[in-house]
Amino acid sequence: MMRIDLTAREEKPRLMIIPMIDIIFFLLVFFMMSMLTMVVQKSVPLTLPQASTAKVSMVENIPITVTADGAVYYEQEKMSLADLESRLWHQKQQGEVSVILRGDAAADYGKVVQVMDMIKNLGISKVYIATDTKG
Repeated sequence: MMRIDLTAREEKPRLMIIPMIDIIFFLLVFFMMSMLTMVVQKSVPLTLPQASTAKVSMVENIPITVTADGAVYYEQEKMSLADLESRLWHQKQQGEVSVILRGDAAADYGKVVQVMDMIKNLGISKVYIATDTKG
């Protein structure tokens, strides 16, 4: 008579890595999306003009704002053009400077050109003009 082995074979436990990878990617996406809502952009409120070629820059830049009433802001600090020129000159002495010029759509064009001319005279070549996308 043939003998039947009734003892069950023990299988080694296997680590199911695919579901773990799925969960890790889900958590990564969740935290990345939740961080987008936590980033606060401190700036002077204004209405930007629209352009079809508007892009978002990930580089840290110095924001200079010209409001509709002609006021000029360095980051969030209101200042005269002479003070702004002095501040930018000191920044330029510390290293390369990149400027984002934010002009309100209703701002005086001459004031925005004055600021751009002053930036150019300081030798700052990286100047970006902030716009909103059309549509």
